[in-house]
Order: sequence, then C-alpha cells, then structure tokens
Amino acid sequence: MPNIKSAIKRVSVSEKKAAANKTKKSEIRTTVKKAKASVTAGENVADTVKATQKAIDKAAAKGHMTKNAASRAKSKLAKAANEAK
Repeated sequence: MPNIKSAIKRVSVSEKKAAANKTKKSEIRTTVKKAKASVTAGENVADTVKATQKAIDKAAAKGHMTKNAASRAKSKLAKAANEAK
C-alpha cells in the first residue's frame, strides 16, 4: 500500500477507471452477442446491426477497444447479416 498521498490517490483513481472500463467492455460484448442472436433469428436485423455498429464505434473512440478490433467486429457482424438475408 502506498504511503504518499499522491500515490494513494493514483491507486484509487486507477481502480475506479479500471472498473468503468471493465463495465463498458462487458456492455459491448453483450451488445454484440445480442446482435448475433438477432441475426441468426432473422428478426429486426438492420436496426440491430446499425445500433451495434454505432456502439462499437463509440467504444473504439473512447479507447475501450482498438480501432482494428472495432473494424473487425463490425465486419464480422455485417458479413453475418448479409449471409442471413
């Protein structure tokens, strides 16, 4: 445990940020899973895919996932949606 006041604060802040990042990454994963499920079920595909791609773009912009990972996830989702048609 740190003894210096600034180091104590850094630990606290980094724990809060880590928790927020973990929550956001989990939300993105859940959104992608729901989108894949709706694509396989064939219900409301266009709206779901569009909303999921928007969420992925926001996550990439805020640094929760890398630009390439976001692009790859969007591509896989679009490919699955096109094959479902």
